[in-house]
Amino acid sequence: MGAPTGTTAADPRSRRPARLDDGRLVRGRASRARIREAALALFREQGFDGATLRAIGARAGMGASSIYRHVRSKEELLVDDLAARQEEAWTSFRKDDDRRQPCRDRLVRFLRVQHALLAREPDLTTIALRATTHPERRVARRVLALHDRTIGLVTEILMSGRMRGEIAREADVVAAARAVLHLTQGARISWANGLLEADECEGAIEASVALLLRGLEA
Repeated sequence: MGAPTGTTAADPRSRRPARLDDGRLVRGRASRARIREAALALFREQGFDGATLRAIGARAGMGASSIYRHVRSKEELLVDDLAARQEEAWTSFRKDDDRRQPCRDRLVRFLRVQHALLAREPDLTTIALRATTHPERRVARRVLALHDRTIGLVTEILMSGRMRGEIAREADVVAAARAVLHLTQGARISWANGLLEADECEGAIEASVALLLRGLEA
């Protein structure tokens, strides 16, 4: 028999299975963002050592067991913040990047954009830099991934300089990009330990990179 008058037979093809995440991915991202905001607020108020994951969860409106489903350590939350700042630096650099400029100018501009974002909250950034010197394995992989992205961008800038004859053709631009990362990290470690002010750190980075590029010039 057909469907009763006034009703429509359901089309089996319209019964699409629910997505596996079913909104959980969106809720998970929102929860993690809430945890990060709570953590940054507590780090500012109580210091990194004084803030516990339980207190962070309470500030975010979560129980102790709930927060462990999203993060495993305070260091992981700090790396989240560093990753967000790095992403902002890359986006800002790409937005106004002029590939016609000399690679030296492009590289210095990227390093200045990156440093300005890290220096925006110096206390928080220095704590994060210290925390990443002895992270757990999961955090270490994320830190290395951030380093690899930075090396990739610097390599791209140096490669364009080599193609335009600004850098010697025999120069290993990947090794040079790694050296740039090590130079910046070294200066920031001094900054994190109070040996350099933010502007002195920026100056040390630029001076070291200028010296490196002088050795790479064609």
